[in-house]
Amino acid sequence: MSVDNSIAESAERSDSENKSIVSRRHLIMGGAFCLAAGLAYARMPQVIFPAVEKTDFEKLIPENIGLWRFETSSGVVLPPPDALSDRLYDNLVTRVYTAPEDPPIMFLTAYSNTQDGVLQVHRPEICYPAGGYELTETQPMEIDNGLGGKIQANAFTATGRGRTEHVLYWTRIGSEFPVQWSQQRLAVIKANLRGIIPDGVLVRTSLIAPNFDEALPHLSKFAAQLNQGMNKQGRALLSGIKV
Repeated sequence: MSVDNSIAESAERSDSENKSIVSRRHLIMGGAFCLAAGLAYARMPQVIFPAVEKTDFEKLIPENIGLWRFETSSGVVLPPPDALSDRLYDNLVTRVYTAPEDPPIMFLTAYSNTQDGVLQVHRPEICYPAGGYELTETQPMEIDNGLGGKIQANAFTATGRGRTEHVLYWTRIGSEFPVQWSQQRLAVIKANLRGIIPDGVLVRTSLIAPNFDEALPHLSKFAAQLNQGMNKQGRALLSGIKV
């Protein structure tokens, strides 16, 4: 065998070995990428709460709450009408309740089975200024849920359009009741780290009165009787109550 042939054969063997090494390297890298993708998919937060049909959700809210009776669906301050709001409020109920010896209560609740980094229920501090109201500082407070427990809620006064409206509301994100926007976002992140996309609800009550101290007892009473009057599914969705 000539020297040239020997060199050529050696070069061919080297090329073949290099190709084999490259192929194995690609195979290993491809497998690693597939494994990483599979792990990432497995760890992606999943929607675990089923969507609720609009008619079914509306039926969860009693027409009679204590001595209050459902009167009308108009007269309630609504979220600003934009594309994002339309996506947020698939389940939205607005009502005005009246009672013989209590002031009328304006009620709004909005539910979504998915809360993520983009879609999260608006807090009322957004809706009222969009409607031309000026707000006092929001006060966090704890109210009775009507069944022996407590709810972390917020309250403020909105002034505008020739009236003063006192607002009591709470938001539930998964199993938490955040009283600040930053806490609401954190609740979503914490659920995501557990592999869950949480559901979320806003429950808002309000009335017109000369001052907040006069309004709060009525609003708290309405909230407690709302939970007492709902069935198990309604209490779980609106207030996280499992009984």
